[in-house]
Amino acid sequence: MNTTNPETPVVSDAVGSNRWYLSTAPIVRALVHLCVPMAAAMIVGAVYNVINAGFIGSQHDATLLAAITFGTPLLGLVMAIGGVFGVGGGALISRLLGASEAEPGKAGEIKHVSSFALWGSVIAGAVFGGIGLLALHPLVSVLGADANAVPATSAYVAVMLVFVPVLAAAFCLEQLVRAEGAARQVMIGLIASTIASVVFDVLFILVFHWGVVGVALSMGLANLGVVVYFAVWLHRNSEHVSLAPRWFTLAPRVLKPLFGVGVGELLQSAFLIVTSLVLNNLAVAYGDTALAAMGVAVRIAQVPEFLVMGVTLGVLPLLAYSYGKGDRNRLKSALRASAITVGGIVLIFSVGVFLFRDQVFATFVADPSVLVIGVTILTAQLVAMIVNGFTGLLTSLFQATGRSAAAIVMSMAQGVLFIPIVLVGNLWFGLAGIIWSLTVSEGLVFVIGVVMWLASRRAIDRGLAEGTPERAEEALEGAEA
Repeated sequence: MNTTNPETPVVSDAVGSNRWYLSTAPIVRALVHLCVPMAAAMIVGAVYNVINAGFIGSQHDATLLAAITFGTPLLGLVMAIGGVFGVGGGALISRLLGASEAEPGKAGEIKHVSSFALWGSVIAGAVFGGIGLLALHPLVSVLGADANAVPATSAYVAVMLVFVPVLAAAFCLEQLVRAEGAARQVMIGLIASTIASVVFDVLFILVFHWGVVGVALSMGLANLGVVVYFAVWLHRNSEHVSLAPRWFTLAPRVLKPLFGVGVGELLQSAFLIVTSLVLNNLAVAYGDTALAAMGVAVRIAQVPEFLVMGVTLGVLPLLAYSYGKGDRNRLKSALRASAITVGGIVLIFSVGVFLFRDQVFATFVADPSVLVIGVTILTAQLVAMIVNGFTGLLTSLFQATGRSAAAIVMSMAQGVLFIPIVLVGNLWFGLAGIIWSLTVSEGLVFVIGVVMWLASRRAIDRGLAEGTPERAEEALEGAEA
């Protein structure tokens, strides 16, 4: 229970409530509440990606798998649009909730943050989707599709662009729900969406034979359901969040801290897109077999990767709330427990999948040429996963504490490092150099993250020691300094 200020609503801190898990629950219980549902949802999503690849693979057309691979960078950018508003807004909401324990008036800002986040993501998504449809053919060329894959890639991308506002809003709302510690509700929404996607896939791919158009349509409709679910839940259950347009604001006190964190998401996705484009354009020289192998390997590796992401994403609201509250011990305990959890997951799953990589990959692809390349790609990704989990945890810490500069550096580092590494790798080692270049660059990003964490520890401690208003607006003050 909150004893700092008697004006704080008692119901918010009731034992077992979402607010209680953020504020005073034992760390292990808080992590289980926040991370297990997120990890479960991420794993279900990863399993769906594997099933989806199986549906497409059943059509016995490598260009269809290649089309989805080509469209992956674009999907990443769409998620980034939602991430700019959702991650930035969610981190600020959690900090304001923590700050409101000492100054209840801070909670009044949350409705402005949430309204701007949602409608900002919808507007930005509509603009991006419209521009993409007008420039569809040049866009497909930029994505790296060769002559054989252009028709399927164009169809896949066109349908995806139509649903960009929906996809961006769904991702944004997910972050806003998580910001209040409602990880279980996020899990329910995402798993329900995955089940709906499977049903739609069966209908659109296996019954109607719409191929990649069915994949994109399935994804769009499932995310539309997510938007409805999260919006209704927030309206009925959230004490402070409001999605009403009347609370939409362009006030600097909202925009600066939100974009201070959110822009890191955009830059990260932008550089990941550049990375994928370079990767696709270099790999296309080795034929559709290499691209198909990449597509399947990515989906297999996502199962353990998404489990780790469930932890790194799930802990972010707890870190942000603790920082806004000024609870140094809780922040450090949450960070330490999360790091131990990530390390255990990485060790168990990377070793397990690595030992049975041939059997796992052969389950989804029968073509021997695709199998050989895919196993190599999967191995490289599993090695990268060892550092990816800790890199993600450091990024969550930077976002939670409003360290926008550090978050931006983390976002840019991989792309900046990857391009020269992959060009040299392709020149010296061919396809193997391309495959392992991403692993090398991600290892270097982790080293950069550790250095920045060590350099920012004193600044984070100062933020924890300052008054609540300063902590809640840490990112804003940093921008004005």
